[in-house]
Amino acid sequence: MTMIVTGGAGFIGSNFIFYILQTHPDYRIVCLDKLTYAGNLSTLAPVMEKDNFRFVKEDICDREAVYRLFEEERPEVVVNFAAETHVDRSIEDPSIFLQTNVLGVQVMMDACRKYGIKRYHQVSTDEVYGDLPLDRPDLLFTEDTPLHTSSPYSSSKAGADLLAMAYHRTYGLPVTISRCSNNYGPYQFPEKLIPLMIANALADKPLPVYGQGLNVRDWLYVEDHCKAIDLILQKGCVGEVYNVGGHNEMRNIDIVKLICAELGKPESLITYVTDRKGHDLRYAIDPAKIYKELGWLPETCFAEGIKKTIRWYLDNRSWWEEIGSGEYQKYYERMYGNR
Repeated sequence: MTMIVTGGAGFIGSNFIFYILQTHPDYRIVCLDKLTYAGNLSTLAPVMEKDNFRFVKEDICDREAVYRLFEEERPEVVVNFAAETHVDRSIEDPSIFLQTNVLGVQVMMDACRKYGIKRYHQVSTDEVYGDLPLDRPDLLFTEDTPLHTSSPYSSSKAGADLLAMAYHRTYGLPVTISRCSNNYGPYQFPEKLIPLMIANALADKPLPVYGQGLNVRDWLYVEDHCKAIDLILQKGCVGEVYNVGGHNEMRNIDIVKLICAELGKPESLITYVTDRKGHDLRYAIDPAKIYKELGWLPETCFAEGIKKTIRWYLDNRSWWEEIGSGEYQKYYERMYGNR
């Protein structure tokens, strides 16, 4: 089976590619990625020479390039990770988020319609639901929770979800959607909370925490997320949304303190900074549907997952240090410049 994975040079997409190639060695994976600031081709170095893997540097908004790729590969499945994802960046410049996260999704689904596919899977986020109050731990996001976005980023992702469902209803496109909680694990771009705190702590730099760090997130180890998407592709019902959550709610400040403790660094490094505009208070997903219908449960508890993640960043310092220096952006030229 041939599968196109968009955004596969990013954090979750690359982990998904590794997982699929290991779990389904008979699959052919074609990674389509524009290699924006968060796309790192060197992440895919372990699979670049595999016979059943191909990397293509293109933009999902480029209709001509996308159609040409579909013509060449005739994929049966498309998994769309490609998205601008950082909330702070969306507040600074919403336009690129609408371009990639909505119009790019339209281009991909038009290609799926034109060339015929068995499944288009849209990777979404729990942020489309807005937030929950801190004093109501009984409240959880379900698939029936109304969409109530807080940022240009989450609005663009909600728009993509609605568009995908419209293509399913209007054109019969075989669509599934997963909405995940905050992921963590290997190869996460260093501007995100956990890798940023690890990198700064190792360098004895300040650890910037928004507000008082009381915002709560539900944390999901990235490999558990990859397993959930694979299961949805195999057994999920077309036209359905599946929430994928980790049952690991943590306050941001507690995560930062935990990282300090694991690395033997003083909490005096923690620096409280002005809170983000429209900062959501709490995310919490109820994954009952995917458990009841597909049998998925997260396998990695946070205490185990954070230790594995910290160990990975300690063992792979060159990967994130190259990002900090900008060297990673030269990898594509080294790989393809003379080809």
